[in-house]
Amino acid sequence: MRSTTYTAAALSIAAISAPAAAQAFEQITTRDAFVAATSGRDLTRLGISVAVTPSGDIRGRAFGYPVTGAWNWQNGYFCRDLYWGNDPLGQNCQAVRIQGDTIRFISDQGTGRSADLTLK
Repeated sequence: MRSTTYTAAALSIAAISAPAAAQAFEQITTRDAFVAATSGRDLTRLGISVAVTPSGDIRGRAFGYPVTGAWNWQNGYFCRDLYWGNDPLGQNCQAVRIQGDTIRFISDQGTGRSADLTLK
């Protein structure tokens, strides 16, 4: 049985724990910089592959179920409203950092848990 709590922990955009090496990552502070980094690329992690489109859509799959949602940029944060299958994971505004092909999302405006994904 799938669990929304497990999924929230597993979905990278839903923010899961990851070891910190924050000094090596650069903060993305503008929508334009975020779009430049992610446009045409999938955000991946074991069992997860999602795309965030410049028009504000989120789509992909995670652990065999569709991932859908919408995002916008507010006050320096990536704000998303996400669904895993029919389960709403809710809205959250996240700090975004990047290092090479690794993008890190940190929930709760940078004060919560983080998730690293690979840009492919």
